[in-house]
Amino acid sequence: MEHIAIIGNGISGITAARHIRKLSHKKITVISSETDYFFSRTALMYVYMGHMKFKHTQPYEDWFWEKNNITLKNGFVTQIDTSQKTLVFSDGEQLEFDKLIIATGSKPNKFGWPGQDLKGVVSLYHKQDLDAIETFAPNNSVCKHAVIVGGGLIGVELAEMFHSRHIPVTFLVREQSYWNAILPSGESQMITNEIRKNGINLRLESNLKHINADENGRVKSIVIAETGEEIDCDIVGLTAGVSPNIGFLESSGIETNRGVLVDRNLQTNIKDIYAIGDCAEQRNAVEGRRPIEAVWYTGRIMGETVAQTICKKETQYTPGHWFNSAKFFDIEYQTYGWVNSEQHLKPNEGHFHWMHPDHNKCLTIAFDKTTQKFLGINTFGIRMRHEIFNRWLDQNQSIDYVLEHLQIAHFDPEFYTTYYHDVLKKFNSEYNRNLKLKKKSWSQIFTLKS
Repeated sequence: MEHIAIIGNGISGITAARHIRKLSHKKITVISSETDYFFSRTALMYVYMGHMKFKHTQPYEDWFWEKNNITLKNGFVTQIDTSQKTLVFSDGEQLEFDKLIIATGSKPNKFGWPGQDLKGVVSLYHKQDLDAIETFAPNNSVCKHAVIVGGGLIGVELAEMFHSRHIPVTFLVREQSYWNAILPSGESQMITNEIRKNGINLRLESNLKHINADENGRVKSIVIAETGEEIDCDIVGLTAGVSPNIGFLESSGIETNRGVLVDRNLQTNIKDIYAIGDCAEQRNAVEGRRPIEAVWYTGRIMGETVAQTICKKETQYTPGHWFNSAKFFDIEYQTYGWVNSEQHLKPNEGHFHWMHPDHNKCLTIAFDKTTQKFLGINTFGIRMRHEIFNRWLDQNQSIDYVLEHLQIAHFDPEFYTTYYHDVLKKFNSEYNRNLKLKKKSWSQIFTLKS
Protein backbone atom coordinates (compact mmCIF):
# COMPACT_ATOMS: atom_id res chain seq x y z
CA MET A 1 0.00 0.00 0.00
CA GLU A 2 1.36 3.41 -0.98
CA HIS A 3 2.48 5.44 2.06
CA ILE A 4 1.91 9.22 2.14
CA ALA A 5 3.91 11.06 4.81
CA ILE A 6 2.89 14.61 5.72
CA ILE A 7 5.22 16.79 7.81
CA GLY A 8 3.07 19.36 9.63
CA ASN A 9 -0.40 19.15 11.18
CA GLY A 10 -1.65 22.66 10.40
CA ILE A 11 -4.55 23.53 8.11
CA SER A 12 -2.57 22.59 4.97
CA GLY A 13 -1.30 19.21 6.11
CA ILE A 14 -4.56 18.13 7.74
CA THR A 15 -6.64 19.21 4.74
CA ALA A 16 -4.35 17.16 2.50
CA ALA A 17 -4.70 14.13 4.81
CA ARG A 18 -8.49 14.38 4.98
CA HIS A 19 -8.89 14.71 1.21
CA ILE A 20 -6.42 11.92 0.43
CA ARG A 21 -8.51 9.71 2.73
CA LYS A 22 -11.72 10.73 0.94
CA LEU A 23 -10.19 9.81 -2.40
CA SER A 24 -8.21 6.68 -1.52
CA HIS A 25 -7.23 3.93 0.91
CA LYS A 26 -3.55 4.96 0.95
CA LYS A 27 -1.58 4.76 4.17
CA ILE A 28 -1.30 8.26 5.71
CA THR A 29 1.07 9.44 8.46
CA VAL A 30 0.88 13.02 9.76
CA ILE A 31 3.98 14.13 11.67
CA SER A 32 4.26 17.02 14.12
CA SER A 33 6.31 17.82 17.21
CA GLU A 34 4.08 20.76 18.16
CA THR A 35 0.84 19.10 19.31
CA ASP A 36 -0.73 15.67 19.14
CA TYR A 37 -3.83 16.94 17.38
CA PHE A 38 -4.71 19.60 14.82
CA PHE A 39 -5.93 22.91 16.27
CA SER A 40 -6.95 26.34 14.99
CA ARG A 41 -4.02 28.75 15.29
CA THR A 42 -6.24 31.81 14.95
CA ALA A 43 -8.01 30.81 18.17
CA LEU A 44 -4.88 30.87 20.39
CA MET A 45 -5.55 34.46 21.46
CA TYR A 46 -9.04 33.56 22.65
CA VAL A 47 -7.67 30.78 24.88
CA TYR A 48 -5.44 33.32 26.65
CA MET A 49 -8.32 35.81 26.87
CA GLY A 50 -10.50 33.19 28.58
CA HIS A 51 -13.11 32.87 25.82
CA MET A 52 -12.40 29.15 25.33
CA LYS A 53 -10.21 26.29 26.48
CA PHE A 54 -7.46 24.88 24.28
CA LYS A 55 -9.42 21.68 23.62
CA HIS A 56 -12.12 23.86 22.04
CA THR A 57 -9.63 24.90 19.33
CA GLN A 58 -9.49 21.28 18.09
CA PRO A 59 -12.24 20.83 15.46
CA TYR A 60 -12.10 17.02 15.48
CA GLU A 61 -12.62 14.57 18.32
CA ASP A 62 -9.56 12.54 19.34
CA TRP A 63 -11.14 9.36 17.91
CA PHE A 64 -11.52 10.96 14.44
CA TRP A 65 -7.99 10.07 13.34
CA GLU A 66 -8.09 6.38 14.18
CA LYS A 67 -11.58 6.04 12.72
CA ASN A 68 -10.34 7.53 9.44
CA ASN A 69 -7.14 5.47 9.49
CA ILE A 70 -4.84 8.50 9.69
CA THR A 71 -1.75 7.83 11.80
CA LEU A 72 -0.54 10.74 13.93
CA LYS A 73 3.15 10.70 14.89
CA ASN A 74 4.69 13.08 17.40
CA GLY A 75 8.23 13.67 16.22
CA PHE A 76 10.69 16.23 14.86
CA VAL A 77 12.12 15.61 11.39
CA THR A 78 15.75 16.70 11.11
CA GLN A 79 16.64 15.27 7.70
CA ILE A 80 15.03 13.99 4.50
CA ASP A 81 16.91 11.35 2.51
CA THR A 82 15.25 11.89 -0.85
CA SER A 83 17.12 9.11 -2.66
CA GLN A 84 16.03 6.49 -0.10
CA LYS A 85 12.66 8.18 0.52
CA THR A 86 13.32 8.20 4.26
CA LEU A 87 12.64 10.70 7.05
CA VAL A 88 15.15 10.92 9.91
CA PHE A 89 13.90 12.11 13.31
CA SER A 90 15.76 13.90 16.10
CA ASP A 91 15.86 10.70 18.16
CA GLY A 92 17.41 8.75 15.27
CA GLU A 93 14.23 6.93 14.27
CA GLN A 94 13.54 6.63 10.54
CA LEU A 95 10.33 6.44 8.51
CA GLU A 96 10.03 5.41 4.87
CA PHE A 97 7.55 7.00 2.50
CA ASP A 98 6.37 6.69 -1.10
CA LYS A 99 5.19 10.27 -1.42
CA LEU A 100 5.95 13.19 0.89
CA ILE A 101 4.09 16.43 1.57
CA ILE A 102 6.02 19.20 3.35
CA ALA A 103 3.59 21.43 5.25
CA THR A 104 5.78 22.88 7.99
CA GLY A 105 4.27 26.37 7.98
CA SER A 106 6.03 29.51 9.18
CA LYS A 107 8.30 30.68 11.95
CA PRO A 108 8.52 34.19 13.48
CA ASN A 109 11.11 36.50 11.98
CA LYS A 110 14.15 37.40 14.05
CA PHE A 111 16.64 39.93 12.75
CA GLY A 112 19.65 39.31 14.98
CA TRP A 113 18.61 41.64 17.78
CA PRO A 114 20.84 41.21 20.84
CA GLY A 115 18.77 39.40 23.46
CA GLN A 116 16.21 38.02 21.01
CA ASP A 117 16.48 34.51 22.51
CA LEU A 118 16.18 35.47 26.17
CA LYS A 119 13.61 33.92 28.47
CA GLY A 120 10.45 35.97 28.14
CA VAL A 121 10.85 36.70 24.41
CA VAL A 122 7.78 35.21 22.73
CA SER A 123 5.73 35.21 19.57
CA LEU A 124 2.21 34.00 18.77
CA TYR A 125 2.28 31.24 16.22
CA HIS A 126 2.77 27.86 17.92
CA LYS A 127 1.08 26.20 20.89
CA GLN A 128 4.44 26.54 22.69
CA ASP A 129 4.17 30.33 22.23
CA LEU A 130 0.87 30.34 24.07
CA ASP A 131 2.41 28.26 26.88
CA ALA A 132 5.33 30.71 27.14
CA ILE A 133 3.00 33.71 27.25
CA GLU A 134 1.04 32.07 30.07
CA THR A 135 4.31 31.51 31.94
CA PHE A 136 5.75 35.01 31.61
CA ALA A 137 2.52 37.03 31.55
CA PRO A 138 -0.11 35.20 33.64
CA ASN A 139 -1.35 38.45 35.19
CA ASN A 140 -0.38 42.06 35.83
CA SER A 141 1.32 41.20 39.11
CA VAL A 142 3.90 38.90 37.53
CA CYS A 143 4.09 40.91 34.30
CA LYS A 144 3.99 44.63 34.98
CA HIS A 145 4.76 45.72 31.42
CA ALA A 146 4.84 44.11 27.96
CA VAL A 147 6.58 45.31 24.80
CA ILE A 148 5.55 44.21 21.30
CA VAL A 149 7.91 44.69 18.36
CA GLY A 150 6.45 44.82 14.88
CA GLY A 151 3.04 45.74 13.50
CA GLY A 152 0.72 43.52 11.54
CA LEU A 153 -2.10 41.22 12.55
CA ILE A 154 -0.19 39.08 15.06
CA GLY A 155 1.12 42.17 16.84
CA VAL A 156 -2.31 43.66 17.39
CA GLU A 157 -3.66 40.27 18.53
CA LEU A 158 -0.91 40.08 21.14
CA ALA A 159 -1.66 43.64 22.25
CA GLU A 160 -5.33 42.78 22.75
CA MET A 161 -4.37 39.64 24.68
CA PHE A 162 -2.18 41.52 27.19
CA HIS A 163 -4.76 44.29 27.41
CA SER A 164 -7.42 41.71 28.38
CA ARG A 165 -5.39 40.91 31.52
CA HIS A 166 -4.74 44.57 32.29
CA ILE A 167 -1.05 44.37 31.45
CA PRO A 168 0.29 47.73 30.16
CA VAL A 169 1.61 47.46 26.61
CA THR A 170 4.15 49.44 24.58
CA PHE A 171 3.83 48.64 20.88
CA LEU A 172 6.81 49.48 18.61
CA VAL A 173 5.89 49.96 14.95
CA ARG A 174 8.42 51.17 12.39
CA GLU A 175 5.82 52.71 10.02
CA GLN A 176 4.38 56.25 10.20
CA SER A 177 0.97 54.77 11.01
CA TYR A 178 -0.16 51.26 11.78
CA TRP A 179 0.03 48.83 8.81
CA ASN A 180 0.27 51.68 6.29
CA ALA A 181 2.23 49.47 3.88
CA ILE A 182 -0.95 47.41 3.48
CA LEU A 183 -3.85 49.78 4.17
CA PRO A 184 -4.77 53.06 2.49
CA SER A 185 -3.95 56.04 4.70
CA GLY A 186 -7.48 56.72 5.99
CA GLU A 187 -7.90 53.15 7.18
CA SER A 188 -4.41 52.98 8.64
CA GLN A 189 -5.02 56.14 10.66
CA MET A 190 -8.38 54.82 11.89
CA ILE A 191 -6.77 51.62 13.20
CA THR A 192 -3.90 53.62 14.70
CA ASN A 193 -6.49 55.62 16.65
CA GLU A 194 -8.38 52.47 17.67
CA ILE A 195 -5.24 50.87 19.11
CA ARG A 196 -4.44 53.99 21.12
CA LYS A 197 -8.06 54.38 22.23
CA ASN A 198 -7.73 51.01 23.94
CA GLY A 199 -4.86 52.24 26.09
CA ILE A 200 -1.98 50.78 24.09
CA ASN A 201 1.17 52.93 24.01
CA LEU A 202 1.69 52.77 20.24
CA ARG A 203 5.12 54.12 19.34
CA LEU A 204 5.33 54.85 15.61
CA GLU A 205 8.57 55.10 13.60
CA SER A 206 10.26 53.14 16.37
CA ASN A 207 12.59 50.16 16.02
CA LEU A 208 14.07 47.75 18.51
CA LYS A 209 17.82 48.14 19.19
CA HIS A 210 18.34 45.37 21.75
CA ILE A 211 16.75 43.45 24.62
CA ASN A 212 18.41 43.54 28.03
CA ALA A 213 18.57 40.61 30.47
CA ASP A 214 18.38 40.47 34.24
CA GLU A 215 20.71 38.34 36.38
CA ASN A 216 18.59 35.23 35.66
CA GLY A 217 18.68 35.55 31.87
CA ARG A 218 15.14 36.85 31.65
CA VAL A 219 13.88 39.92 29.85
CA LYS A 220 14.51 43.08 31.84
CA SER A 221 14.06 45.92 29.35
CA ILE A 222 14.33 46.98 25.71
CA VAL A 223 16.07 49.92 24.06
CA ILE A 224 14.55 51.90 21.19
CA ALA A 225 17.00 52.37 18.33
CA GLU A 226 16.03 55.91 17.32
CA THR A 227 16.10 57.54 20.77
CA GLY A 228 18.13 55.21 23.00
CA GLU A 229 15.20 55.18 25.42
CA GLU A 230 15.12 52.17 27.75
CA ILE A 231 11.73 50.67 28.64
CA ASP A 232 11.44 48.22 31.52
CA CYS A 233 9.38 45.12 30.70
CA ASP A 234 8.83 41.49 31.71
CA ILE A 235 7.93 40.06 28.31
CA VAL A 236 8.74 40.97 24.69
CA GLY A 237 6.56 39.83 21.81
CA LEU A 238 8.38 39.61 18.46
CA THR A 239 5.76 40.00 15.73
CA ALA A 240 7.79 41.40 12.82
CA GLY A 241 6.30 38.97 10.31
CA VAL A 242 6.98 35.31 9.58
CA SER A 243 9.06 33.30 7.13
CA PRO A 244 8.83 29.70 5.83
CA ASN A 245 9.94 27.06 8.32
CA ILE A 246 12.37 25.14 6.09
CA GLY A 247 15.73 25.12 7.89
CA PHE A 248 15.78 21.32 8.15
CA LEU A 249 15.86 20.99 4.32
CA GLU A 250 19.36 22.45 3.81
CA SER A 251 21.07 19.17 2.84
CA SER A 252 18.05 17.44 1.30
CA GLY A 253 18.52 18.47 -2.33
CA ILE A 254 15.04 19.98 -2.33
CA GLU A 255 15.27 23.40 -3.99
CA THR A 256 14.40 26.37 -1.83
CA ASN A 257 14.45 30.14 -2.05
CA ARG A 258 12.53 31.94 0.68
CA GLY A 259 10.29 28.87 0.76
CA VAL A 260 10.20 25.41 -0.82
CA LEU A 261 10.03 26.01 -4.57
CA VAL A 262 7.05 24.30 -6.21
CA ASP A 263 5.34 24.28 -9.60
CA ARG A 264 1.61 24.87 -10.12
CA ASN A 265 0.99 21.22 -9.19
CA LEU A 266 2.75 21.96 -5.87
CA GLN A 267 5.55 19.50 -6.71
CA THR A 268 9.15 20.24 -5.79
CA ASN A 269 12.16 19.59 -8.01
CA ILE A 270 12.17 16.01 -6.70
CA LYS A 271 9.57 13.52 -7.91
CA ASP A 272 6.92 12.48 -5.36
CA ILE A 273 7.78 15.32 -2.97
CA TYR A 274 5.35 18.24 -2.60
CA ALA A 275 5.12 21.38 -0.47
CA ILE A 276 1.99 23.26 0.56
CA GLY A 277 0.89 26.10 2.80
CA ASP A 278 3.04 28.85 4.31
CA CYS A 279 6.31 27.06 3.54
CA ALA A 280 5.62 26.71 -0.21
CA GLU A 281 6.86 29.28 -2.74
CA GLN A 282 5.39 29.31 -6.24
CA ARG A 283 7.97 29.29 -9.02
CA ASN A 284 5.42 30.92 -11.31
CA ALA A 285 2.72 32.50 -9.17
CA VAL A 286 -0.74 33.16 -10.54
CA GLU A 287 -0.85 36.67 -12.01
CA GLY A 288 -1.50 39.22 -9.30
CA ARG A 289 -0.67 36.82 -6.45
CA ARG A 290 2.40 36.63 -4.23
CA PRO A 291 4.75 33.61 -4.46
CA ILE A 292 4.23 32.97 -0.71
CA GLU A 293 0.87 33.65 0.94
CA ALA A 294 0.69 32.80 4.63
CA VAL A 295 -3.09 32.73 5.10
CA TRP A 296 -5.29 29.82 6.13
CA TYR A 297 -7.52 29.66 3.08
CA THR A 298 -4.67 29.32 0.57
CA GLY A 299 -3.24 26.56 2.75
CA ARG A 300 -6.59 24.80 2.70
CA ILE A 301 -6.84 25.09 -1.10
CA MET A 302 -3.29 23.74 -1.48
CA GLY A 303 -4.18 20.77 0.73
CA GLU A 304 -7.19 19.96 -1.44
CA THR A 305 -5.16 20.45 -4.63
CA VAL A 306 -2.25 18.20 -3.69
CA ALA A 307 -4.68 15.47 -2.60
CA GLN A 308 -6.21 15.50 -6.09
CA THR A 309 -2.78 15.26 -7.70
CA ILE A 310 -1.64 12.40 -5.47
CA CYS A 311 -4.87 10.39 -5.69
CA LYS A 312 -6.72 11.16 -8.85
CA LYS A 313 -5.29 13.48 -11.43
CA GLU A 314 -2.74 16.25 -11.61
CA THR A 315 -4.44 19.45 -10.54
CA GLN A 316 -3.02 22.96 -10.70
CA TYR A 317 -3.19 25.22 -7.68
CA THR A 318 -5.72 27.99 -8.33
CA PRO A 319 -6.13 30.33 -5.35
CA GLY A 320 -9.04 32.38 -6.72
CA HIS A 321 -9.61 35.97 -5.66
CA TRP A 322 -7.67 37.29 -2.69
CA PHE A 323 -9.58 37.72 0.55
CA ASN A 324 -8.75 38.03 4.23
CA SER A 325 -10.31 39.06 7.52
CA ALA A 326 -9.09 40.18 10.93
CA LYS A 327 -10.11 42.09 14.03
CA PHE A 328 -8.50 45.20 15.49
CA PHE A 329 -9.88 45.28 19.04
CA ASP A 330 -13.55 46.20 18.37
CA ILE A 331 -13.25 46.83 14.62
CA GLU A 332 -13.70 43.92 12.23
CA TYR A 333 -11.87 43.99 8.90
CA GLN A 334 -12.57 42.24 5.61
CA THR A 335 -10.91 42.55 2.23
CA TYR A 336 -11.90 41.08 -1.15
CA GLY A 337 -9.83 41.52 -4.29
CA TRP A 338 -6.95 44.00 -4.15
CA VAL A 339 -6.96 47.38 -2.44
CA ASN A 340 -3.38 48.63 -2.27
CA SER A 341 -1.88 51.26 0.01
CA GLU A 342 -0.78 54.55 -1.55
CA GLN A 343 2.84 53.42 -1.62
CA HIS A 344 1.94 50.26 -3.59
CA LEU A 345 -0.76 51.52 -5.95
CA LYS A 346 -1.01 49.65 -9.24
CA PRO A 347 -0.99 51.66 -12.49
CA ASN A 348 -4.38 53.32 -13.01
CA GLU A 349 -5.71 52.15 -9.62
CA GLY A 350 -8.18 54.62 -8.13
CA HIS A 351 -9.79 54.57 -4.67
CA PHE A 352 -13.17 55.69 -3.38
CA HIS A 353 -13.14 56.06 0.41
CA TRP A 354 -16.07 56.54 2.80
CA MET A 355 -15.73 57.04 6.54
CA HIS A 356 -18.57 57.08 9.08
CA PRO A 357 -18.68 60.18 11.32
CA ASP A 358 -17.89 58.03 14.39
CA HIS A 359 -14.56 57.02 12.73
CA ASN A 360 -14.90 53.31 13.49
CA LYS A 361 -16.61 52.22 10.28
CA CYS A 362 -15.34 52.77 6.76
CA LEU A 363 -14.87 51.23 3.35
CA THR A 364 -12.50 51.71 0.44
CA ILE A 365 -13.29 50.51 -3.08
CA ALA A 366 -10.48 50.12 -5.61
CA PHE A 367 -11.25 50.48 -9.33
CA ASP A 368 -9.57 51.01 -12.66
CA LYS A 369 -9.72 54.74 -13.43
CA THR A 370 -10.03 54.15 -17.18
CA THR A 371 -12.38 51.17 -17.45
CA GLN A 372 -14.15 51.69 -14.08
CA LYS A 373 -13.66 47.97 -13.41
CA PHE A 374 -14.12 46.95 -9.76
CA LEU A 375 -10.78 45.71 -8.33
CA GLY A 376 -11.46 45.16 -4.65
CA ILE A 377 -12.94 46.43 -1.40
CA ASN A 378 -11.84 46.90 2.22
CA THR A 379 -14.52 47.14 4.90
CA PHE A 380 -14.09 48.03 8.57
CA GLY A 381 -16.95 47.60 11.04
CA ILE A 382 -19.30 46.41 8.25
CA ARG A 383 -19.69 42.72 7.46
CA MET A 384 -20.01 41.67 3.84
CA ARG A 385 -20.76 38.43 1.97
CA HIS A 386 -17.65 36.81 0.53
CA GLU A 387 -19.54 34.90 -2.19
CA ILE A 388 -21.15 38.07 -3.56
CA PHE A 389 -17.82 39.87 -4.05
CA ASN A 390 -16.30 36.71 -5.47
CA ARG A 391 -19.04 36.67 -8.10
CA TRP A 392 -18.66 40.37 -8.91
CA LEU A 393 -14.90 39.96 -9.32
CA ASP A 394 -15.51 36.96 -11.60
CA GLN A 395 -17.94 39.04 -13.65
CA ASN A 396 -15.56 42.03 -13.95
CA GLN A 397 -18.32 44.32 -12.70
CA SER A 398 -17.87 48.09 -12.61
CA ILE A 399 -17.59 50.23 -9.51
CA ASP A 400 -20.95 51.79 -10.42
CA TYR A 401 -22.60 48.36 -10.47
CA VAL A 402 -21.03 47.38 -7.12
CA LEU A 403 -22.14 50.59 -5.42
CA GLU A 404 -25.69 50.35 -6.74
CA HIS A 405 -25.95 46.75 -5.49
CA LEU A 406 -23.82 47.13 -2.36
CA GLN A 407 -26.58 46.38 0.12
CA ILE A 408 -27.05 42.95 -1.48
CA ALA A 409 -23.62 42.05 -0.11
CA HIS A 410 -24.54 43.18 3.42
CA PHE A 411 -24.02 40.39 5.98
CA ASP A 412 -24.79 42.01 9.34
CA PRO A 413 -28.03 40.96 11.07
CA GLU A 414 -31.25 42.24 9.51
CA PHE A 415 -31.88 45.12 11.90
CA TYR A 416 -28.32 46.47 11.95
CA THR A 417 -27.96 50.02 10.67
CA THR A 418 -26.80 50.23 7.07
CA TYR A 419 -24.91 53.11 5.52
CA TYR A 420 -25.19 52.53 1.80
CA HIS A 421 -27.30 55.60 1.02
CA ASP A 422 -24.60 57.74 2.66
CA VAL A 423 -21.88 55.86 0.76
CA LEU A 424 -23.63 56.38 -2.57
CA LYS A 425 -24.33 60.04 -1.82
CA LYS A 426 -20.64 60.67 -1.22
CA PHE A 427 -19.64 58.80 -4.39
CA ASN A 428 -22.19 60.71 -6.52
CA SER A 429 -20.89 63.99 -5.14
CA GLU A 430 -17.20 63.16 -5.70
CA TYR A 431 -17.60 61.68 -9.19
CA ASN A 432 -20.60 63.65 -10.50
CA ARG A 433 -22.77 60.54 -10.83
CA ASN A 434 -26.48 59.94 -10.23
CA LEU A 435 -26.38 56.33 -9.03
CA LYS A 436 -29.24 54.88 -7.00
CA LEU A 437 -29.30 51.86 -4.72
CA LYS A 438 -31.07 48.87 -6.21
CA LYS A 439 -33.73 47.28 -4.04
CA LYS A 440 -32.38 44.47 -1.90
CA SER A 441 -33.62 41.08 -3.06
CA TRP A 442 -33.16 37.89 -1.04
CA SER A 443 -33.35 35.85 -4.24
CA GLN A 444 -30.34 37.80 -5.50
CA ILE A 445 -28.45 36.99 -2.32
CA PHE A 446 -29.17 33.28 -2.20
CA THR A 447 -28.75 32.60 -5.92
CA LEU A 448 -25.77 35.00 -6.25
CA LYS A 449 -27.47 36.62 -9.22
CA SER A 450 -27.61 40.35 -9.83
